[in-house]
Amino acid sequence: MTDASTDPDKVGGPTPDNALRAADAAEQRGKRGEMLAADGTPLKRSLARALRRQKIRALLLIAPLLLFVLVTFIAPIVDMLFRSVENQIVSDTLPRTTAALQDWDDTTGELPGDAVWDAAYKDIFYAAERKLHTRLGTRLNYELTGVSSLFRKSGRGLDDIGEVYQDQFEDLDAAWDEAMPWAELLGDPEWIGAQAEWDATDQGDRGQMPGFVLREGVEDLLPETAASYREFALYTQVEEGDSPLQEEPWSIVHAMLYQDLSSGADVGSYTGPRAEMLQAAAQLVASPDFETVDVRAQFAEIDEDWHDVEVWQTIKMYSPKYTSGYFLNSVDAQKTPDGVRLRDEDERIYGLLFKRTMFMSLVITFSCIMLSYPVAFLLANLPARTANLLMILVLLPFWTSLLVRTSAWKVMLQQQGVINDVLVWLGLVGDADRLVMINNQFGTIVAMTHILLPFMILPMYSVMATIPPYYVRAAKSLGATNWTAFWRVYFPQSVPGIGAGSILVFILAIGYYITPEIVGGTTGTFISNRIAYHISSSLNWGLAAALGTILLAVVLILYWAYDKIVGIDNVKLGG
Repeated sequence: MTDASTDPDKVGGPTPDNALRAADAAEQRGKRGEMLAADGTPLKRSLARALRRQKIRALLLIAPLLLFVLVTFIAPIVDMLFRSVENQIVSDTLPRTTAALQDWDDTTGELPGDAVWDAAYKDIFYAAERKLHTRLGTRLNYELTGVSSLFRKSGRGLDDIGEVYQDQFEDLDAAWDEAMPWAELLGDPEWIGAQAEWDATDQGDRGQMPGFVLREGVEDLLPETAASYREFALYTQVEEGDSPLQEEPWSIVHAMLYQDLSSGADVGSYTGPRAEMLQAAAQLVASPDFETVDVRAQFAEIDEDWHDVEVWQTIKMYSPKYTSGYFLNSVDAQKTPDGVRLRDEDERIYGLLFKRTMFMSLVITFSCIMLSYPVAFLLANLPARTANLLMILVLLPFWTSLLVRTSAWKVMLQQQGVINDVLVWLGLVGDADRLVMINNQFGTIVAMTHILLPFMILPMYSVMATIPPYYVRAAKSLGATNWTAFWRVYFPQSVPGIGAGSILVFILAIGYYITPEIVGGTTGTFISNRIAYHISSSLNWGLAAALGTILLAVVLILYWAYDKIVGIDNVKLGG
């Protein structure tokens, strides 16, 4: 290892010896042909350090903007992409059912076994207590109509199963109708003491409530009862802020006690609290007069559709945490046990909406081009005073609310509106034959062309204003006609403005939903209207995200095609 005092590259403080060593080191580098900075360090290293400082400084300057873009643009897109495949609601709400369905062959046409029905009883009961079963039903109803009502009915009807056992246990001993015996049987003694102390303080701060702990060994003796009581205790503490020592357990806890006792739980060896009560319950369950409930039959009593194999096939198909179902629905297809298939003809709406959106956006773009080009040409070639006045008129619509402008077109285009009245007054149409120009594609095209026209005029004008006028005069002096001079000389130079305006207008048009919603009716709405519906009304965010993702992909593909055909480098906003 070289000592720092002798290494010519590691110079110490400004002592005479160090200065001498620095001079020697500089001389050696000079002999090796290295260029040196003023301080004697290699120029390459000094430049790299300076560039690194500049990059860090530049990064710090743009960091706020970069963070803003990440939060407001990138993050929502990533969230949209995730929501389009995320499907955790089924597995999270029905964890036991989805696990049991993995062993069921859904292609046989037979209903699943008893293990699935028992698991569904537990999952749906717990979900109903947490008010989650309707959300799950709504999610699955997108895939199979009618499932929502099944879960809504079951949330109320499955309570009857536990009540059958609850009534019989309470008839045996009234203590089964009280909260404390259950807590003593299943809860840890230390937890009971801490919970009782919390109860005695008038149930103050919920954050100080002791977390529920099961009695040691009770899970081995009564596994299902212990699991259901834990669900009850945790929900009572966390969600309701109440004490399990003062609340009677859910009816399903009684049903699970029956299940454990009928499965041969060795309660005879149990010597803990409430041993006599538990042993008496075991004798009751063993009695031939004890009434039991067939879970499968109870589901059918709630709704016969539970015995429809397609219901269970749908639950199994959408039990994975991630699914392609939203994207399939977006292209009018669906998952089935036999694979992917298209929906029936009368159910295919999204393909039609995508085609309509593309077609009408293109028509609106071309309409804006045809109307904007002569206006931009006049603005670019008129005297500055006149051009400025006309520019104010172009920008005037921006001073008016979008809703006001759209509503104005609704008034003007209706059959009793201004335009029809003028046509009737001129005798061009009869009073009984007024034109239908609203609540259709024509109304949407007219209103959106008017709204997006300034976005086409401004890019065109900014490019045309930079075209030297003497180019056209030179062409005419060489014998070209007015049309030839325009088409061969002026128009090619204005194409970048057309390209910039077209991209701007098309992207804005393809995502519009307010104007089509007001003036489009049933035939003039866009796919964006359906996306807005699923976000705000049906709350099917997964399908909305999938539709949005497809729309984004279509825009990117068209942008790529435009770049290949025209060249994005040719698009400019003047200069």
